[in-house]
Amino acid sequence: MGFEQLAELRDLLRAEKAPVKTESAKPPTRNPSVQAKPREQDPAVEAIWRLQKHFPLAFPVNPASKVPLKEGILKDAEQHLELLGVSSEQLKQGIAIWCRGNRYWASMTENAPRLDLSGQAVGIVTAPQALHAKQQAKRQRGQARRNQATPKERIQDKAVDSALEQAMD
Repeated sequence: MGFEQLAELRDLLRAEKAPVKTESAKPPTRNPSVQAKPREQDPAVEAIWRLQKHFPLAFPVNPASKVPLKEGILKDAEQHLELLGVSSEQLKQGIAIWCRGNRYWASMTENAPRLDLSGQAVGIVTAPQALHAKQQAKRQRGQARRNQATPKERIQDKAVDSALEQAMD
């Protein structure tokens, strides 16, 4: 599930939890000893939001297309941990999630420029990298189809997958 899908899901859940106000309903009373807990947020999602805020050219907000990132972008971003206000592990998870998914893999076309944090081109996507991205997207689509399939269809898919693997060996 991509970052954008998570954000949409969050908005939907917030809309469902919005209280319906009626004139006759009394406002709910709270026990003063019970403190409201702040909503916990996925640390990787928080890191992505901060990357988008501070480096919008490298981490564009949807609906803008994602861009191929410089190889070693994590090391560059780690130099800005204090600015971002996230831990090294959060940053690593955030970038890992950002670089997975169809939007990112679609950007990985041969000879596409790779961008650094400031949005400057510092390399290109090679043919093997573009091929790998295409394979990852295909694998993810296949996994999504298998997850939606009925149990009988899953068994058939597994049999086909194992036959293909044996044929490739």
